[in-house]
Amino acid sequence: MSLTNASPEAAAKAAKTSSRTLATLSVDARNSALDAIHDALSNAREDILAANATDLELAKKSTENGELNPSIYKRLDLSRKGKFDDMLQGIKDVRGLADPVGRVDLHTELDDGLILQRQTCPIGVLLIIFEARPEVIANIASLAIKSANAAILKGGKESTESFKAIATVISKALESTQVPNDSIQLVTTRDAVDPLLELSEYIDLVIPRGSNDLVRHCQRKAHMPVLGHADGLCSLYLHHDADAKMAVDVIVDSKTDYPAACNALETLLVHEDALSSILPAVASALISKGVTLKCDPKSKQALSSLPEQTHIQPSTEQDYSTEFLDLILAIRTVSSPSEAIEHINTHGSHHTDAILTASKQVADTFLNGVDAACKFWNASTRFCDGMRFGFGTEVGISTNKVHARGPVGLEGLTIHEYRISGNGQVAAAYGSGSGKRAYKHVRLPIN
Repeated sequence: MSLTNASPEAAAKAAKTSSRTLATLSVDARNSALDAIHDALSNAREDILAANATDLELAKKSTENGELNPSIYKRLDLSRKGKFDDMLQGIKDVRGLADPVGRVDLHTELDDGLILQRQTCPIGVLLIIFEARPEVIANIASLAIKSANAAILKGGKESTESFKAIATVISKALESTQVPNDSIQLVTTRDAVDPLLELSEYIDLVIPRGSNDLVRHCQRKAHMPVLGHADGLCSLYLHHDADAKMAVDVIVDSKTDYPAACNALETLLVHEDALSSILPAVASALISKGVTLKCDPKSKQALSSLPEQTHIQPSTEQDYSTEFLDLILAIRTVSSPSEAIEHINTHGSHHTDAILTASKQVADTFLNGVDAACKFWNASTRFCDGMRFGFGTEVGISTNKVHARGPVGLEGLTIHEYRISGNGQVAAAYGSGSGKRAYKHVRLPIN
């Protein structure tokens, strides 16, 4: 990894050149680089956390004076809940995954001695633009190297010292490996983003991770495909036959485990027959965790006997289209699963939505009807995560309807290529008519 102040074009061109070398390296060489990165980051823990503490102190002041969103401040802290250890474990997990490159999924005999195969290959050069989350550097570096992609990273100013510290450690670690240093670059110039978004001759895919404004800006400006999500507006539908204890456990976890995460619950849709039977216990448990409930008239009335009325407020229509990223939850009453589905498809962001019900038929109707990358039955929305899915880590979560959707790990960073091996055949020899050969198109086993 190089910490560069080069021009955007020079950085992108160097990444493209490095990507070609990286694509030729064996999986053992790529894994060795991950080992070096893991060990170097582990040894530099104190220095990295000290740099992160500097960022946190500045970010705290910016949050207090209203310049920085509190959710970004929470994402910045590398010492929170063992985040540093999770970062290191993510590198080891990616290292332990099977090589995603060169995996054959189609093997066809076109004719005698003329064999077609489709196999996975790297995308090329990735541009990842992100805010806060210093661990993203290690996550993306490990995924990029393992999948044989080069990556250019542009972080937000609120994490500058953390980024520099991590980038310096990774850069030094790569010096002892076969991975070219320029295959992972951290761009430090503030005005680099827009010029980079225009360099489609060098950069193949943009992955923004951050605020809605950042993602939408990339979607408007990029000359190459953009993979990501603008909102994490996750909803959960509570059917009237759901287990009451399960409802409390799953909904509280979905909302309060990490409210600033994109997979945190923002809207609770409650079947009208569950208003008196299940919702009060759920509401009490949420309020005990400090959650403010924005309720429609029916759900507010159902909770009128609870003592904690200061945490129960009337909702507005805008609340159902808001990603709070905080201890706030919008609640709406619905009369059927179809009404819940319609609400989610109208107001949701196609990220992660869930249903709590004892009925497989109701669950299937919901899961088939909701348009989202991730859909869960009787489970917390917080499970939407590359690490939890067994991907090692992720570069982000995609709500796009392209080759990668949901948490994007190694497989999402590869595409397909077609290869033919022959012994001198020419296309003009095939077709209808005298003396022409016919294709066999026989599917062969995939080894």
